[in-house]
Amino acid sequence: MSSSGSKADPAVLRCQRRCNGDRKNYEALCQMYEKIQPLLENLHRNFIETRNNIAYDIQKLYDKDPLGNVLIDKKKLEKILLLSYVCNTQAEYQQGFHEMVMLFQLMVEHDHETFWLFQFFLQKTEHSCVINIGVGKNLDVLNNLINFLDPMFAEHLKEKGAGAVQSLFPWFCLCFQHAFKSFDDVWRLWEVLLSGKPCRNFQVLVAYSLLQMVRERVLQESMTGDDILLACNNLIDLDADELISAACLVYAELIQKDVSCPDYLFLSHYRISFSEETHETDTLNGQDEGGSSVE
Repeated sequence: MSSSGSKADPAVLRCQRRCNGDRKNYEALCQMYEKIQPLLENLHRNFIETRNNIAYDIQKLYDKDPLGNVLIDKKKLEKILLLSYVCNTQAEYQQGFHEMVMLFQLMVEHDHETFWLFQFFLQKTEHSCVINIGVGKNLDVLNNLINFLDPMFAEHLKEKGAGAVQSLFPWFCLCFQHAFKSFDDVWRLWEVLLSGKPCRNFQVLVAYSLLQMVRERVLQESMTGDDILLACNNLIDLDADELISAACLVYAELIQKDVSCPDYLFLSHYRISFSEETHETDTLNGQDEGGSSVE
């Protein structure tokens, strides 16, 4: 996945303006962390293990571009991840956070901006990328969505692809970071997720749209679980706008079926008026007024 190296991405700028924290708050947290670090090392049984895991994950990152220019500061990245682990009790460190925070570090200049952007992202997306909070729920809703919209595919997954959907948890843990061809595409999707529109749990519609890309091949070749997972993992270098548009079409289909939509699908809990839906989906798809999409 390539990076444009841009420091003025509109998604980043919008996040920065919304962040509640500032440099002084960040510095206060750093001072607090330095004071309690000895206690954490002696009394917190998971602290040293987590610190070692963070250091190990960071060392595996490529920190230079093809010309040898240093892209990321691994020491600062480790510090931010440790501070987040200590301060954000809802989101313990998990493998993949180092890649997400690396992306924030690439897009902004200062450590406090990187830290607060990560916290803002977790909060705004309702910790949907956190394994012990949102990932399991995402997978459950994804299964329900397949059963509701595509019974034939659901039946195949049940008979021959047992466990395939549950194995797609990295999509949610990394917020689909590995599926795109550039950091700009990652940010395009993340910007939509941060907006909360067209609905909460939009990441599930994105995952469903990705599965639809391999659906025909899976059925034609009667693929089993491992082959389905391999086909899904081979979905790379995608265009974010095309994927967002596909997910919006899924949402439009759900709106059409809303009368019969069962309670276990998230849509029934987040109804919006149709007049608002049309305008907002056109915005997500980059369309002018008069588009035919539903939000």
